[in-house]
Amino acid sequence: MIEQARTALLVAAEVAGLDPGAAELIRHGQNTLFRLPGAIVARVARPGQQGTAAKETRVSQWLAAEGVPVVRVVEDLEQPVAVNGRAVTFWHELPPHRPGSALDVAGMLRRLHTLIPPPELDLPRLEPLTQLADRIDAAATVTATDRAWLHERLAALRERYAALPEGMAWCAVHGDAWGSNIAITAAGPVVLDLERFAVGPPEWDLTAVAVDHFTFGSVTTDDWDDFCRAYGCDVTTWDGYPVLRDIRELRKLTFATQMAIEYPDRPRIAEQVQIRLACLRGEEGPRPWRWAGVP
Repeated sequence: MIEQARTALLVAAEVAGLDPGAAELIRHGQNTLFRLPGAIVARVARPGQQGTAAKETRVSQWLAAEGVPVVRVVEDLEQPVAVNGRAVTFWHELPPHRPGSALDVAGMLRRLHTLIPPPELDLPRLEPLTQLADRIDAAATVTATDRAWLHERLAALRERYAALPEGMAWCAVHGDAWGSNIAITAAGPVVLDLERFAVGPPEWDLTAVAVDHFTFGSVTTDDWDDFCRAYGCDVTTWDGYPVLRDIRELRKLTFATQMAIEYPDRPRIAEQVQIRLACLRGEEGPRPWRWAGVP
């Protein structure tokens, strides 16, 4: 998978007139990121994500125009570049930075959730269950019985999400709001990873931090309290919270199944799949479960 992404990068860089040089792998996950000469980062999407990649470039330009500090797409290039079904985009690399705290995330979400996206931005509706059926079908490190159980859980979550109780007014949402996607540079916070940007319930963004606290224990109680005070509400008091929590937990599990296939030489990822599956089945006691990160 990484070599396929690298091949796509080399072709796209030639099309864009950029020097791929000795492209350095930064990270391989849902997307594959490479560092190029000239402080440029290439983002190679999985097949079939051309529309999403184009949206990311539009969102970056819109947020910048609104005065929101955001990762900047390289200008004066026709982007994304399509190579064998993969979309490749080119971005300016950030200066040294650290992940944002829960407080940093709260401040940025308050700002993002007040923005009114123009019609020409053509933001999609949030689809929090997207790609999960395909991930479950491809989950080679679990049994057929496990896959059937996961599909049943997915079907139940579709029904619950369709009946989501009334909450805050829908707005522009980041879609994957956690500390690593709000980078803190010397100049302040910068929004990263615009792949899931959409119009949807703002509670979806707030649930990301709530799950990090209540499900995974990676956000402390003090930091969670700071987050709630800074944003202005506690999403866990909303009746729809358990639905969004359960969706996020299933997304985390199916991401692990995807990574277990792509990193067969890392048995701890396959172990994480089994741990996460057992937790969702109620076999590992109450939250927090403190899942280890993958890959």
